[in-house]
Amino acid sequence: GFGGASFARYLRKLAPDVATTLVDPAPAFVTCPFSNTVISGINGLEAITHGFDGLRAAGVEVVQDAATAIDIGTREIRLAGGTRLGYDRLVVSPGIDLKTDAIEGYDSTTAEVMPHAWKAGEQTLLLRRQIESMPDGGTVVITIPANPIRCPPGPYERASLIAWHLKTRKPRSKLLLVDAKDSFSKQGLFNEAWAALYPGMIEWVPFAQAGNLLRVDPATMTVETDFARMTGDVVNVIPPQRAADIAIEAGLTGGEDWCAVNQANFESVLAPGVHVLGDAAIAGAMPKSGFSAGSQGKFCAAAIAAALKGDPAPEPSLINTCYSLVAPDYAISVAAVYRLEDGKIVGVEGAGGVSPSGASAEFRNAEADYARGWYASITSEIYG
Repeated sequence: GFGGASFARYLRKLAPDVATTLVDPAPAFVTCPFSNTVISGINGLEAITHGFDGLRAAGVEVVQDAATAIDIGTREIRLAGGTRLGYDRLVVSPGIDLKTDAIEGYDSTTAEVMPHAWKAGEQTLLLRRQIESMPDGGTVVITIPANPIRCPPGPYERASLIAWHLKTRKPRSKLLLVDAKDSFSKQGLFNEAWAALYPGMIEWVPFAQAGNLLRVDPATMTVETDFARMTGDVVNVIPPQRAADIAIEAGLTGGEDWCAVNQANFESVLAPGVHVLGDAAIAGAMPKSGFSAGSQGKFCAAAIAAALKGDPAPEPSLINTCYSLVAPDYAISVAAVYRLEDGKIVGVEGAGGVSPSGASAEFRNAEADYARGWYASITSEIYG
């Protein structure tokens, strides 16, 4: 993903004499950023799929296998194929797994009927097929968990682009957002866009108005909250999340959902020599996003390169930018800059900000172009 691949590429630049190995079970990386454009039919899956040849050309050894265990005592990882790899420093960027047990009636089998599509790939295509086959006048239900989650604005971008698909192909259809929160990222901007582009099509049900999901029934395509029962033709259940299994099994979470790290260099507070990046890590004020992970990967590469050379540790300076497409020609964004303060990553006051409300159509269209440019830039930089 963005964290591990960014780290590997930049460590090769900063410390070319250090052997760097990237372990990934897949032959290519399918990004969650821009996966909503696939769900809505704007792009195909190939547009968000990136191979590792660029990393190989940069001198990174790429091993296509699954890491199944980490032995912190011997400083080795075990692979599914039986190989053991030793390390001086280990960087873990495993992403998320889903807390399916938090929802009664939901498991991996249910996900084949009520897809989460919160890990890009086959689930992305499954949700797309369901939306394409839904009758005009049908209802799409999206359940949204409480924070922290991967890409906090992602569910609302997804609702927007699904609404765009329905408006252009099935205009009598509706979307129902069942949310375990009473507010969400870029809420005012999303509401403004929905009122302008999709009036009457999207209904948001917050936590205080029966948004707390309790159970699901895939046989009847229903979701049940504290006070309501809702049925959809398509039901996209996004479960609560935690660090991926391997991080938990290796003891990097200490029994919690996420990995605590020294925010000065992302080294695990529980495992010396192991650094945790991206969605799995507790990174202060930084959200769980692809851009955050990439920024953390670059900084962690600088920190480890300095440590291996015996140089002074660099001072953290991190950034995040998040574009949300509301339609192919309409986007909104948020950006922030981060620094270390009293051992915690905090936002720099006055740096960054969000798109202005009430902007012109030309402004929103330009931001949509910027969003596509951002995606092309970050993926080319890491995987090209």
